[in-house]
Amino acid sequence: MKILAIQNRMGIGDMIIYLPFVEAISKKYNTKIDILVKENSKASEILKDNKFIGEIINLDRNNKNKKGKHDGFFGSISLANQLKNYNFEKVFIFNSSLRFKLICKLAYIKEIYQYPLFEKKNQHIILAAQNFLKDTIGKTIKSEPIIDIDKKSITETANKFKITKNEKNIILGIGGSGNTKRIPSKIFLKFMEKCENQYTCRFFLATGTSDDEQSILKDILSSKYNSRCLSLDKMSLFQTFPIIANCDIAICNDSSFSHLSAAIGIPTIVLMADTPLIYGSYSSNMFPIIPDGEVTVKHNTLGKDKIDPQKIFFKFKELIN
Repeated sequence: MKILAIQNRMGIGDMIIYLPFVEAISKKYNTKIDILVKENSKASEILKDNKFIGEIINLDRNNKNKKGKHDGFFGSISLANQLKNYNFEKVFIFNSSLRFKLICKLAYIKEIYQYPLFEKKNQHIILAAQNFLKDTIGKTIKSEPIIDIDKKSITETANKFKITKNEKNIILGIGGSGNTKRIPSKIFLKFMEKCENQYTCRFFLATGTSDDEQSILKDILSSKYNSRCLSLDKMSLFQTFPIIANCDIAICNDSSFSHLSAAIGIPTIVLMADTPLIYGSYSSNMFPIIPDGEVTVKHNTLGKDKIDPQKIFFKFKELIN
């Protein structure tokens, strides 16, 4: 049976959040599920060893610098013709867009399952997916993504980078896709100071390559903790997975690495500054910290300067002990 799942949200975090729901469809029908996703979801790296996922089809829409081949009326026709070649029998559409329903009809997919149309506003990212699968396959699915890492690669990576149990190995997710989500370097440095005062630590710095992210990385690497740090910014996402798996804990901005670390199975303290709290609390491996003076966090909280390094350290001690 050929089944397609469409997940058109941008970014790594959303790809990971939806992973348990796509896997549940695979288990229900005992077949791998092909997925239609945007390239910046990094699905090809995240799902490289996933036994529930079949082919990854890139959705080329809304590029920053140029019009994607699936944009507009003619782009929709092009996508329908592309999907038609796969002879899908079912499709599960994780959004409320009429556009995708029409595309699937043009692709001659007989069974189309989709979120209720025109209900995107204020749609809860987890509850909408849970209700969708409850209604379509009769399953109640927990939002608990898991990325399995090959044990051999974990051991080989520990040997390569001399990662030992004699130290507290800590992922610091210092990057982030938006300026309002990136916690200032001074807050990470104060946390690192508190760690170094009580423990022998090693810090793995996870960030992207944008100028703003590199500026935070440079601040940390130019500090007195330089010899205790290893930067991961030159590695592919897939190469970082066994490094994360070797660590004791992660402290991350609301970024791709908070989602990855939690899915890989290590306790992840998520520094929530300007995004709905659900993005840092949906997994049992996530422990959110919100800005001082706030009772919750959402878009436009703008709290990146109000994250208390002492609170991070208290939660860190609680989790590693």
